[in-house]
Amino acid sequence: MPELPEIEALAAFLREHAVGRVVVRSDIAAFSAVKTFDPPLTALNGLAVTGAGRYGKFLDLEVDGLHLVTHLSRAGWLQWRETLPAAPPKPGRGPIAFRLHLTPQDDADGPNSGFDLTEAGTQKRLAVYLVRDPLDVPGIARLGPDAMSIGLAEFAQILAGERAQIKGVLTSQSVIAGIGNAYSDEILHAARLSPFAIAARLTEAQVSTLHAAMQTVLADAVQRSVGQKAATLKSEKRSGLAVHARTGLPCPVCGDTVREVSFADKSLQYCPTCQTQGKNLADRRLSRLVK
Repeated sequence: MPELPEIEALAAFLREHAVGRVVVRSDIAAFSAVKTFDPPLTALNGLAVTGAGRYGKFLDLEVDGLHLVTHLSRAGWLQWRETLPAAPPKPGRGPIAFRLHLTPQDDADGPNSGFDLTEAGTQKRLAVYLVRDPLDVPGIARLGPDAMSIGLAEFAQILAGERAQIKGVLTSQSVIAGIGNAYSDEILHAARLSPFAIAARLTEAQVSTLHAAMQTVLADAVQRSVGQKAATLKSEKRSGLAVHARTGLPCPVCGDTVREVSFADKSLQYCPTCQTQGKNLADRRLSRLVK
């Protein structure tokens, strides 16, 4: 799933490649992906792209006063195309959900370029909104403070009121915006904390260490990601991970074997030596968790 660093990088990519171009048209290939109807998508036609930004894990393309907001969800992605076919994609066929055609960057360019929003798999959750104000998107209106900008005092106050496991707190977008499954694993590993530790029970020192780890892990990931082409962002993300998606491999810090806890539709990874005093975490469905 694209998280804060990848969305930040996609926004930077669009600022470089899309700003200043004019929207020719948009094609809808998955009607369920479009969540708004007023203004209609045709309102974009003829308007210039004026900026691109991010709200948590939402990507915002600013188009002359309107906002084309995308949530890529678990399996979505943005694929930039230097040349787009003239014929629109056929609804219900292939991974393409939405396509935006833009004018050439200058007179020397060839046919229209732009991007496809694609989604792999059978669970179609990618969402596209066209709104006048980003806060008109319900998911954005519910976001907590951004993980990259939250200060230590506010972070400590938030955790003090959360009697849930820290893994879940970090990934709850209404509590802290921008962190998903992968980077929460990385942050907790860097902070040497169990993913099942209760947020409100963390010591002052642990909270400070966790806040520093969150800022460092995300800032490093953003630095690695920004400047990458959209097509290379996924591989760049994987190359920088220490424990997430590395089950069975050695921890790069201590050499212990990275372990996994699986749930119904996802899993988490951790290092026992670095995070749980050498103990293996058990699935909550089977036995008590290591605190």
